[in-house]
Amino acid sequence: MLTKLEKDNLEIFVLTILRSTPSYGYKIIARLSPIVKISESTLYPILRRLEAAGELETYNVEVNGRIRNYYRIKEKGIKRVDTFKQDWENIRNIYNYILRNKQ
Repeated sequence: MLTKLEKDNLEIFVLTILRSTPSYGYKIIARLSPIVKISESTLYPILRRLEAAGELETYNVEVNGRIRNYYRIKEKGIKRVDTFKQDWENIRNIYNYILRNKQ
């Protein structure tokens, strides 16, 4: 089971992937997998949470006669990623200070 921190980080990771281009589940997993192992049973609840939070939206595309669900980041999701990046920069500065000032 994932911790809250892991879930939050995976959500940011998914939003960041979708920031570059809309995508579908299998392709999102393929882009995540070099960095973190994630299954469909983990990804789809994340996508549902992000959609419920208004951070992404879904739309359908027909591909080879089949309907594929695509996901696209919304403005609220973009703001969440930007806030995360700023927060992380602040935390990194604190860690760097601590590591430089060993006693």
